Amino acid sequence: MKKFRKMQHLARDHSRKILTENEKLRSELDSKRQELEMRRNQLDKLVAQNDVDKRKLDDERQKNAMKNNSLQLATMEQKKADENVLKLLEDHKREKEAALKKILKLEKQLDQKQKLELEIQQLKGQLQIMKHMEGDEDATVKKKIDEMSEQLKEKIEEMDDLEALNQTLVVKERMSNDELQEARKALIQGLGDLLGSRSLIAIKRMGELDDGPFLPACKQRFSKDEAEIKAAEYCSHWQHELKKPEWHPFKIVDTDGKPQEFIKEDDEKLRALKEELGDAVYKAVTTALLEMNEYNPSGRYPIPELWNSKAERKATLTEVINYILKQWKTYKRKR
Repeated sequence: MKKFRKMQHLARDHSRKILTENEKLRSELDSKRQELEMRRNQLDKLVAQNDVDKRKLDDERQKNAMKNNSLQLATMEQKKADENVLKLLEDHKREKEAALKKILKLEKQLDQKQKLELEIQQLKGQLQIMKHMEGDEDATVKKKIDEMSEQLKEKIEEMDDLEALNQTLVVKERMSNDELQEARKALIQGLGDLLGSRSLIAIKRMGELDDGPFLPACKQRFSKDEAEIKAAEYCSHWQHELKKPEWHPFKIVDTDGKPQEFIKEDDEKLRALKEELGDAVYKAVTTALLEMNEYNPSGRYPIPELWNSKAERKATLTEVINYILKQWKTYKRKR
């Protein structure tokens, strides 16, 4: 009986041990399964992330490809624009050289005309003298008069031909001047974005009032807060005055035989301006007046002009072309 109980006890212990080991094994399996599940989730996330990264990479590549294409197109357009500007400059240079040659030829023809006029007058005077010397039987004098009359006729014909040629050259010269003016307009329109206000060659609006001197002048008369407002008001007022066609404060003075217009120092508006805001503002207004009177006296609005900033005068076409070509060469070296 004892032996049977001992066997039962051993069987229970063995069963309990097996159950414990099974439980332990089950826990280990659950733990492994959880680890595998976590790893699987991590791998799924990595795969998903890789898909996202791949899509982002593909999108980035497409965007870069589009940007690269755009840059290539922009580079081609820039190159085309640069070539057009250079061609335009070269065309204008050739046109100006041709116009100068025509002008020189015109001057030469004018000298020739004046020389012919002098010879004709001399021949007419000699003929008058010879006619007074002519006698009834003086064949020598008569022959000389005939020769001089024929020579005078030839000179007059030559003069008429030269006059017709001069008229043709005058028309051509006027056309050349018109072409030069059109060239200046084309340069102003084409180079507006390329020429800065501080560059050697700039585009200046002739007749536009310089507002620079107004603020310093107003600071001397008003408080700091009020000065800016007053400066803007004064500047706007005088720009409006410049546009009035009825205000013409000029006097005509004969200079070297040519009439020229100058500012009237005794003009009431200008005198009051000088007393109120000083010399700098007065100079700005009178400068704009002179420019307006030269460039657009009837329309009374500013006109753009190619300007030599260093020399403070209108730029010649040669100066503009040389400046642009110099800038182009510098740009090419940098590239």
